[in-house]
Amino acid sequence: MAISVEALRTRPLPAEVADEIDRFEAAMEEYLAGSLAEDEFRVIRLNQGIYGQRQGGTNQMVRVKVPHGRLHPDQLELLGHVAERYSRGWGHLTTRQNVQFHFVQLREVPEVLRLLASVGLTTREACGDTVRNVAGCHLAGACPYEVLDISPWAQATTELFLRNPIAQRLPRKFKINFSGCATDCGQAMFNDVGVVAVQRPRPDGTLQAGFRVLIAGGLGANPHPALALEEFTSREDLLPTLEAIVRTFDHFGNRDNKLRARMKWLVDTMGIEELRERILRERRYLRASASWPGGIPEVVRRHGDAPAGAGSGPPPTPGVPVTLTEADPFRRWELANVVRGRANGTVSAYAHAPLGDLTADQLRGLAEMVREVGAEVRVTNRQNLVLRDLRDEQLRGVWERLVELGLSEPGAELARDVVACPGTDTCNLGVTQSRGLADEIGRALEEAGLGEVGGVRINISGCTNSCGQHHVADIGFYGLERRAHGRAAPGYQMLLGGHIGELAVEFGERAAKLPARRAADAVVRVVGRYAAERQAGEPFAAWLARSGGAATVGRGLADLDVFPTPEENPDFYVDFGETGPYTKSVGASECAT
Repeated sequence: MAISVEALRTRPLPAEVADEIDRFEAAMEEYLAGSLAEDEFRVIRLNQGIYGQRQGGTNQMVRVKVPHGRLHPDQLELLGHVAERYSRGWGHLTTRQNVQFHFVQLREVPEVLRLLASVGLTTREACGDTVRNVAGCHLAGACPYEVLDISPWAQATTELFLRNPIAQRLPRKFKINFSGCATDCGQAMFNDVGVVAVQRPRPDGTLQAGFRVLIAGGLGANPHPALALEEFTSREDLLPTLEAIVRTFDHFGNRDNKLRARMKWLVDTMGIEELRERILRERRYLRASASWPGGIPEVVRRHGDAPAGAGSGPPPTPGVPVTLTEADPFRRWELANVVRGRANGTVSAYAHAPLGDLTADQLRGLAEMVREVGAEVRVTNRQNLVLRDLRDEQLRGVWERLVELGLSEPGAELARDVVACPGTDTCNLGVTQSRGLADEIGRALEEAGLGEVGGVRINISGCTNSCGQHHVADIGFYGLERRAHGRAAPGYQMLLGGHIGELAVEFGERAAKLPARRAADAVVRVVGRYAAERQAGEPFAAWLARSGGAATVGRGLADLDVFPTPEENPDFYVDFGETGPYTKSVGASECAT
């Protein structure tokens, strides 16, 4: 049954949540009346998950946390209402499984927060120097290769740190990601803390499931791979370990220089051995705390964490190409978009949301469909959705509904599925229109017949900060200003060879600098070469190494790095989606102040 927004307005909220929103609203009124300083209100606003936009004024971005990506139908429907009533008609899925709404007016934010809370959603600590949304593999509990279902563990971690006093004023933002196996679909290898389910042999020859905890990873302008804290962390020790890591970061993180305040910089300043020793010592004495979070969390005991698959054997090689040879549209979609669990017979299906955008009608349509088929929805870290708990006999009906909603392209995470940050559309730090380039690349690949090439992932960031995760993509771009013929022009640095998996991460290497208007041509060339030259089952990284590496492949693109004069082609000096000459305009980063 569809929800009634009017009924939601009168639904009682938990006292803690109601008080939190009331306090935010009071601070907002003080700020608008001029009695609360901008810098003080900024901290309040960011900790509540409300971020300023480059447009200034009272335009706000509202970031809704979706722990490990899980959404239920009432939440989807309410998100559709927020998109239509308070935003610009659509919401945006992020690479950390949040849902963002832009151009929300500040005075309307408290009303939005109360509506979100009425269906169990919050923006609390989605921004600011806090423990951010706890992300996790979107196939957790349905993956045929997982060791443990990390879903309840990610939820337990969310509950441990949300509104926890130790996680409110950290030196910098803090990100935790979970993966159920070494394939690392949850992207543990480049976060402040990454948790991967693993097994170790017991003396009697049986296998014990637990975790490998990785620390001090990060992207941004200076990417760092995460490093193992210890060889094996038991299930009983996981939450105390996570709390010990956060406490250590709080004690020793750099509070004088925000640009070097993330946990990855502690490895540079004290070394990994000393950092490990301090964390493990913190954990050892944490048991004396009145709030010690040890043992198996209640949410794990209640829901269980048994794997969907066999939980043993090597996981698949990341990035192995998928070839779509079927002519029937439904069969093409089923082959590329459906995943089945080996042990528990789960059936899951991807829904493709181009650029991570979902309109109000699409959100409401998804809610209606999910209610009818009894499915669960999760946001993926490639800005799509996956529908869970399906049955084989439901698949054709689900596909038909996705066709109606415009979310049915086969190969939701193949070459056509370009990931991009908001860029200069709304971000203060954006240098280029990354979303515009993503759209152009998608169009160029389709025209070249390369949209369904598997084994290659393309990510774009509008600046060096890697919100689009360009460092870990097979083909990555970050925006930069170029100068040609005495004029500023939008440009990109192309990187090749980033990938993640098998408890390792490789960051892409620089291949070529390009005018923004030639970046799509470069992608078509590289993807075309890969499709033509790859051996059977060969991932992009292996093909790239065999082809001489990023620099060698990049030299084959040198002819594209040419700017015509403004008179010959003025488009080279105008960014995608813009009408006037390109100018680099960067505002202050709210998260770095």
